[in-house]
Amino acid sequence: MKKAYDTIIVGGGIVGCSIAFELAKRGVKDILLIERGYLASGATGRCGAGIRQQWGSKLNATLAVESTHIFENLESYTGYNYSCGLNQAGYLLIACTPKEWDQFQINLDVQHELGVESHVVDLEKDVYNYVPFINTDGIYGATFCQKDGHADPFHCTFAYAQGAKRMGVEILTYTTVESLIAEQGKIKGVHTSKGDFEASRVINCANGWAPGLAAQVGDEIPVFPERHQALVTEPVAPMGPNGPMPMVMSFHRRFYVQQSPHGSFIMGIAEDEPISFNYRSSWQFLEECCSIITNTLPALRGLRVVRQWAGLYDMSPDHCPIIDFSKNAEGLLNICGFSGHGFMIAPRVAILVANALCQQEDAIDIHMFSADRYRTGDILIEPSVV
Repeated sequence: MKKAYDTIIVGGGIVGCSIAFELAKRGVKDILLIERGYLASGATGRCGAGIRQQWGSKLNATLAVESTHIFENLESYTGYNYSCGLNQAGYLLIACTPKEWDQFQINLDVQHELGVESHVVDLEKDVYNYVPFINTDGIYGATFCQKDGHADPFHCTFAYAQGAKRMGVEILTYTTVESLIAEQGKIKGVHTSKGDFEASRVINCANGWAPGLAAQVGDEIPVFPERHQALVTEPVAPMGPNGPMPMVMSFHRRFYVQQSPHGSFIMGIAEDEPISFNYRSSWQFLEECCSIITNTLPALRGLRVVRQWAGLYDMSPDHCPIIDFSKNAEGLLNICGFSGHGFMIAPRVAILVANALCQQEDAIDIHMFSADRYRTGDILIEPSVV
């Protein structure tokens, strides 16, 4: 293969692949995407793959709403011949303190302003119509949005990747980007395990590894890797009123759990984790996760766990992504810090990035995602994260 390109994208998760697709769609030629493993082998393939519009900030809600519209038509949007597995069984969000329930009311106003069809669920009359066996002890309120759900993270990534390849993007897998190459304040390319590749523009989408690459040219990106674990159970009959149980999520109790269309339950909890690239799963997680979730959903106690795994969140200080044009190497763009929500907002983020790089108008100002916000105090507050 050739050694010089216009644009190199580092990272083959859904963020990198969707950006490659959107750039190619806008006529950008000579794009090379480099992935250290197989496509979606990192954070994307290890995530819970949830898609929700019930956010507390207008910015995140906007990104999620517009991304959901794309997920609903991703096969035709990218020309993909397989199903991307979108299942909009809904999200039931539960509030476990009076303060949290007050925040939910604010969140609903934000969501309704954007046309999100979320609503309050009556705990005495209606909640069992969504989750028949939920234990409502200690729950102050709940909201529901039917258009929330989840999709297959592999097929969604492959859809973008195949669409990008049809438009001429080259994809190089099982190749590690070991360092960035910069000279006289400009990016020149990347040094990889398979040799050097030249480019005047590099997009660094390497998740938890992105800050380390950025630091090589003097960029300080305040993002750190944090292990998050998940498990999946044996499949059982649908446990919702009209099919699989919708996603149940608690920010206060820090868990999520959903039933997939084929019957298994996928679940996880937020834990106190040190900064690390640890991919190993633990028995402590298994024990704590099952204990926390079965307290709210006791009917799950008899299920058998099939497997568990771990992945990395790239955590930012305000749990919102960083999209940062390098001040030390012209042509370098660092994108990371999604804090566990990269999958669900990747479609709209890719459009934002592609519009900016192709000098096309966008309703969202990309510069608000700069790491400069931590210096100026213009941080992006999001109250509703696990």
